[in-house]
Amino acid sequence: MLLRDPIHGDIELSSVEATLLDLPVMQRLRGIKQLGTAHLVYPGALHTRFDHAIGVCALAHRVVAGLRRAGCAVTAEEEAAIGAAALLHDITHVPFGHTLEDERRLFPRHDKGARLARLLAGELGDALERLGLRREVGALLGQDAPSAEVSPSNLAAAGMQAWAREIVSGTIDADLLDYLRRDSFFCGLAHDYDDRILRAFAIHDDRLVLRLVKRGMDRPDTRSEIVGVLRLRYFLTERVYYHHTKVIAGAMISKAVELALDGGLLREDELLDLNDWTLLDRLARGDQPEAAALARRVLNRDLLKRGYVVSGRGVPLPLRQTWVASYHEDRDERARVERELAAALDLPFSEVIVYCPALTMMKEADVAVETSRGLARLNDPGQEAFAEIGALQERYAGLWRFYVFVPAAATRRAEVAAGELFGIPSEHACA
Repeated sequence: MLLRDPIHGDIELSSVEATLLDLPVMQRLRGIKQLGTAHLVYPGALHTRFDHAIGVCALAHRVVAGLRRAGCAVTAEEEAAIGAAALLHDITHVPFGHTLEDERRLFPRHDKGARLARLLAGELGDALERLGLRREVGALLGQDAPSAEVSPSNLAAAGMQAWAREIVSGTIDADLLDYLRRDSFFCGLAHDYDDRILRAFAIHDDRLVLRLVKRGMDRPDTRSEIVGVLRLRYFLTERVYYHHTKVIAGAMISKAVELALDGGLLREDELLDLNDWTLLDRLARGDQPEAAALARRVLNRDLLKRGYVVSGRGVPLPLRQTWVASYHEDRDERARVERELAAALDLPFSEVIVYCPALTMMKEADVAVETSRGLARLNDPGQEAFAEIGALQERYAGLWRFYVFVPAAATRRAEVAAGELFGIPSEHACA
């Protein structure tokens, strides 16, 4: 099957990959936008998990090609499993998944829960069995693993190795390299990385690494290419992923889902049968009036506003950690302060949203690199680019924001009430 992709050009899928692509569980991803609510800020950001999956598959094959050029032995059977796993890597995503899982913590992450087991027990598992890839792809996607970390023994039992898993889900991997380029393009941002980084992949002690050495001499040009990828990661996080309008809309959807769950109108296991539009439509037409009102407001881009904002600059790290434990990880405690603020502001509970993300860190900076002195991490203190990487990580951590979202008419009152409740004045002056 030959497809034309706006990011990577012509992509040729194998017969195995074409068979998987046509499964209903893959076609569902056409209705799940890659960037959730970012299209409310960047109207072109309508690309989907389906598009992204095809791009990750293409890049996984390009990484394999780079490994072979570097002298690494990769069999055709290994490449077939890697390509299929790359295509299926987001198969367990639900609508607005990162918002529901990572930001409001309503569900386990898509790569840690039981969703994959459910899918592998059905049509997807049957198809992989017929294709002779059931065990291999299941292992690469983390089947039977309680977390995103997959043990070497699980992989070995399926005839796979850690480096193969890391092409699909590692630090700098095919997933990252596709979504950085794809998100930048569809948001209309003129930023990219150089394809030369695809020639830097190697295998060291069964792990996927980026090789910064050639004929015994370190290569600063390859290091610069990696730093360029990290800079793009920071730029998109700053401009797109953490944009306050995207965050507000996502928080409103999350609270609508939370209200629907509490009202018995929605179950987690139903989300694998929904896409963005069917979920919002179900919420907007449902019998939970507060959830319905929030969903309709998102559909009409009638969003709540920032009533209270503080950043890492104004909140000491120990207090940030306390707030994360209380308002990010503890759903009951978050609801308690939302009710307290709602009562103080004389607002419905549904119209006050406390948004406290996890502490931000740039995990990609921890990528394994092969140097003239042996294996290291890019952000190790002894590395040549340590100061530059450290500064980038510090800027990335500084993107953390704690918000209280309320209707526009209540922003000034929320600024005062939240400042008194949390003990730190808002850094954002309400208009």
